[in-house]
Amino acid sequence: MSVPVNIQNISKSYEKVEALKAVSLNIKAGELFGFIGPDGAGKTSLFRILTGLILPDSGTASVAEMDVLKDFKKVRNITGYMPGRFSLYYDLTVAENLNFYASIFKTSLKENYDLIKDIYVQIEPFSNRKAGDLSGGMKQKLALSCALIHRPKLLILDEPTTGVDAVSRKEFWELLDKMQQGGITILVSTPYMDEASLCNRVALMQSGNVLSVDTPSNITARYKGQLFAVKTNKMHNLVTALEQVPAATQVYRFGDEVHVTSFHENDTVFVGLLSDALKEKGHLDIQINKKQAVIEDCFLALMDKNQAI
Repeated sequence: MSVPVNIQNISKSYEKVEALKAVSLNIKAGELFGFIGPDGAGKTSLFRILTGLILPDSGTASVAEMDVLKDFKKVRNITGYMPGRFSLYYDLTVAENLNFYASIFKTSLKENYDLIKDIYVQIEPFSNRKAGDLSGGMKQKLALSCALIHRPKLLILDEPTTGVDAVSRKEFWELLDKMQQGGITILVSTPYMDEASLCNRVALMQSGNVLSVDTPSNITARYKGQLFAVKTNKMHNLVTALEQVPAATQVYRFGDEVHVTSFHENDTVFVGLLSDALKEKGHLDIQINKKQAVIEDCFLALMDKNQAI
């Protein structure tokens, strides 16, 4: 059975750095909840507080109505944690790592094999290989297997797909979907904005603050203004040229394009203004297309002092 997580006014500082600033969140039982944000947003600090690895400066947090400080042993027994850095024993084999973690929780690989079967079958051929000799994707699967070996009700994953290839990322999120259907509450952090759409709800975080909490579709639906993608033959100075257009309220690089936000009342007129300004700067092959905002656009809008969603 899955469990809810309640976070109330959690703050944490490291000397002069405020890692978390009165963060409050209510996560429903059975949710796949994503914490989206760049390095330094506070995601890891929050996860370490929930798992009892560090203490908050203020605020409270509970898992299944158990306080993470007062009832840390009970919380730990129902929580699986996969930290951002690979933290298993490099000199132990795949099988030895799994058996060791199973023994800590007084269980066995055989007893809970059904829970990790979809993951373990992919690394079982390497069961006698030392963990330190595995590829990034295989290390990821081993770490997830160890986090699940005691049949947790809450699974906390700190940037689990960082540094792995695109195929492994896709496979990993498919596994998370299966685990959620099996009745586990999942908290996952990621710097990859595209992974936000795979969560039930997300918290967009920056510099210890929660900027927005909602479903991915609701967040993108609240995007204000009109969004355009621009490409020309002079991409190296395109941002500078577009920033000089008064009606362009926000300009930033987005992959191989530059995204521009406008509140101009007439899209056709605005596109004409952009085109004329770029031609004056010597740009050719000008392509301007209206776009639907994605999570990354919304995140950048929330960070912009001149715009909010």
